[in-house]
Amino acid sequence: QNGARIRMRAEPNVYPARGALQLVVAKVRLQGEGDLAMRREALRRKLEAEGLLDPARKRPLPSDPRVVGVVTSATGAAFADIVKVARRRGAVRILLSPAQVQGEAAPAQLIRALQRIEQVAEVDVVIIGRGGGSPEDLAAFDDEGLARAIASCSKVVVAAVGHEVDWSIACMVADVR
Repeated sequence: QNGARIRMRAEPNVYPARGALQLVVAKVRLQGEGDLAMRREALRRKLEAEGLLDPARKRPLPSDPRVVGVVTSATGAAFADIVKVARRRGAVRILLSPAQVQGEAAPAQLIRALQRIEQVAEVDVVIIGRGGGSPEDLAAFDDEGLARAIASCSKVVVAAVGHEVDWSIACMVADVR
């Protein structure tokens, strides 16, 4: 496909009669954004077929939340931004359940953090997210296990991943983006 980035294993072969160089390809694999986009789209279709993206299953935001649970990095700018906006809008308590939001370990940490915050009875709504970044940086939010944890959460979940133009699987499954 045009624009796809690939990694291949090949051996060069020279055809002396024409002076042509060929590559005899033994293995090809998608790389980078192409691979991420393909896996993400396959997961989106799977979850859509199961009804997890159906707007009818999404719950409305509580009108006056008293305690907002936040699942994100304790050291990222996203948490500071959430606290600042929440304080501006009224007297609301913020409860952080920290997790890594990028890298290989991030999906499992996000799931555990979401499960921890879900156990706190006083939490009215949960925000899960992080600031912007490259598709590779945001890939933890395209994890199937995390999508299922969000969909099965007993609390209303708001996904706040990336910038306005960024759409993750978490955003599609959450009650509110």
